[in-house]
Amino acid sequence: MKYYMGIDAGGSKTYALVANSEGTILSVGRGGNGNHQTNRDQAEASLRSAVSDALRQAQLNVDQIEFAWFGLAGADRESDYRILRPIIQKMNLPNTNISCDTTIALRAGTNQPFGVVLICGTGVNCSGMNRKGESFQCGGFGYMFGDFGGGQDLSIEVFRSVMRAWEGREEETSLSNLLINKLGYESVEALRDNFLDYSNYLPVEVARLLFDAVQQGDEVARRILVKQGEELGLAAAATINRLAMNEEKFDIVLAGSILTRGDQDGLLRSIIERKAKQAAPRCSITILNTEPAVGALILAMESSGVEVSPDIMNSLTEFKLKNIRNIQNVQKTM
Repeated sequence: MKYYMGIDAGGSKTYALVANSEGTILSVGRGGNGNHQTNRDQAEASLRSAVSDALRQAQLNVDQIEFAWFGLAGADRESDYRILRPIIQKMNLPNTNISCDTTIALRAGTNQPFGVVLICGTGVNCSGMNRKGESFQCGGFGYMFGDFGGGQDLSIEVFRSVMRAWEGREEETSLSNLLINKLGYESVEALRDNFLDYSNYLPVEVARLLFDAVQQGDEVARRILVKQGEELGLAAAATINRLAMNEEKFDIVLAGSILTRGDQDGLLRSIIERKAKQAAPRCSITILNTEPAVGALILAMESSGVEVSPDIMNSLTEFKLKNIRNIQNVQKTM
């Protein structure tokens, strides 16, 4: 039996999966922030923690891993790879490869060898690959470089809107009560003063309040989410145009917690679909319903020469992180 590892590292969490050659996932390792652009030392510690945790649970050592694929947020340019390669090499895994986390999300979300993926989690990113194998990344570098949104930016938009409403520069919004309740303040004024005095950290989870406010009919929150959807749709259309995929039939995979767990009513999805179909009428929107790390596992297996059969693919893509308890329970009986 051969064993493979797939790693997904984002701005807030890192997961490492170990699977055997039959497509059975044996373990899940965890870590925190895995994006070196945010904090290099923290990212290295998270990656090492997730990998060692997954190996320990699977009762394997590094030499038994046939191939490991790292899908990393922040793996965008050669300058990033010069930082990341030494970090990965220190783990002494026999065979490895590194890609941006968009690559593994796309591979996990479609059976086709080409397509487009949009990620909206802590940050935003978009990339695509056409039938010729040509790829293009649109965004992923932050607001100054043309991006808008993701959990960090959206959380700031929530906070900013609450401040503007309190001052009278913007209409009243239900985000105000939602925000002070979530952060534990008695009033917006108390919230403002405390953040000014102590430069407090604004949790990325604040972005989820936008969806709660929209369900309450809040127009301020709706405008923010509409802008997020339009920006994601523009990124998808730009990628389609750059790769000349306008006449192709392919999937646009939506990944990241804002799109897969936050957008329950489909507001963002509908806006993205409208924008994307203007560029490629035959494209289809699909939501990633497995973990991106599964895409890294598939790429690890393919990189070592394994033909990933439909049965293996189904076994892998059916995995959800909620299965972690079942995996751990099975391990306890081994």
